[in-house]
Amino acid sequence: MAVKPEPGETPRPKGPWPRARPPVPVTVALKALHAGAASPEQQRMALVWIVNIAAATQGLSYQPGHDGDRDTCFMEGRRFVGRQILDEIELPAETLRKRNT
Repeated sequence: MAVKPEPGETPRPKGPWPRARPPVPVTVALKALHAGAASPEQQRMALVWIVNIAAATQGLSYQPGHDGDRDTCFMEGRRFVGRQILDEIELPAETLRKRNT
């Protein structure tokens, strides 16, 4: 189960360094999530933004150019965070039950 982007979602920033600036509703959702007061819609909005934009999980890691190796490693670090989240979301219930025994 991949986290699907919402229609009209802010595009990912190009390259490894630019800060991903969310639209105001996403920032509100992130703040509500942090406070433990996010609605189900806000929770999903925050998670979609974290996985798809901030972590650039579905993006290409390869970065060409003079510092391409370093930039590619940086992008892989971002993607790793998103993959960790998706791996837990996609974890079969049986595997989760076995983990707790």
